[in-house]
Amino acid sequence: MGRLSNDLFVVTVLAYAVGMVAFAFDLAFRRRPARIIRAAVTLPSEQAAEQRVLVGAGAAAAPPAPPAPPGPPAVEVAVEPDRGYGRAGRIAVAVTALGWVAHVATIVTRGFAAHRVPWGNMYEFSTVVAFIVVTAFLVLLTRQKARWLGVFVLVPVVLYLGLAGTVLYVKAGPLVPALNSYWLKIHVVAAMTATGMFFVSGIVAVVYLVKLRRPAGPLLSRLPDTAALDRLTYGLVAFAFPIWTFAIMAGAIWAEAAWGRYWGWDPKETWAFIVWVVYAAYLHARATAGWKGRAAAWVNLAGFGAIIFNFVIVNVFVSGLHSYAGLS
Repeated sequence: MGRLSNDLFVVTVLAYAVGMVAFAFDLAFRRRPARIIRAAVTLPSEQAAEQRVLVGAGAAAAPPAPPAPPGPPAVEVAVEPDRGYGRAGRIAVAVTALGWVAHVATIVTRGFAAHRVPWGNMYEFSTVVAFIVVTAFLVLLTRQKARWLGVFVLVPVVLYLGLAGTVLYVKAGPLVPALNSYWLKIHVVAAMTATGMFFVSGIVAVVYLVKLRRPAGPLLSRLPDTAALDRLTYGLVAFAFPIWTFAIMAGAIWAEAAWGRYWGWDPKETWAFIVWVVYAAYLHARATAGWKGRAAAWVNLAGFGAIIFNFVIVNVFVSGLHSYAGLS
């Protein structure tokens, strides 16, 4: 089962890589959204006025029609409508969905090979987080037609999985004693889910900042406007923040059961709290001070940077009580 999981992992990465290229091709060459032009039209009230005539010589003229309310001299007309998915877009969605199925099978077979839940080390944690990121993208693709997001999601996902399958990889095996608890199914699942949603939010924030800087770029003009990107970023953070809060609370309960204290300022605990503070500041600033736009996006990226630091630097280079520290 362990070898099958590894083979499925390779299939997953290859499928996502093909989907990434197809999404990039679709974004670069598909027809732009509907172009809006202004065209002069004759309003119905004006046509009626032009057709008024006198009823006859010497006869009383017909009573004048009441003046029509002034209308705009021109209206907006959409031409060249978006024809939806081109061939590259259909291939991208199909291959990405195939990769998602292989991803599910990778995680399931890994669990069978290890005879436990498949998120007991950094390799497995990374695999599941990447799965959550792709799942979130597919949900957005279904509900918001956000296929423009495909290339921006799959590029970091492919790189992340490549790092997981090489540097972070360990063979399937039993859990270390400190992780052998039912809280692993609660605390870590919440942490992975929130991390995946913060991941997508950080990607959209980067796209937002780039589009804000060059709104008329040849590719960026095909993306949603900056206001829509800002709303999407905020919605993802608002969804993930309560889950991260629950993950910290569940971790504290687990720490009391394992080590006899709820909080001990262990490096992982400290950085998890820093992440919470940054995203809390982001949400609070938007709710009270009305922060939107560039400043809010940078705060969002600061929170995501804290997550990356917690996962990479704290896990690998800082000693602590958490068994996720180190590559095994």
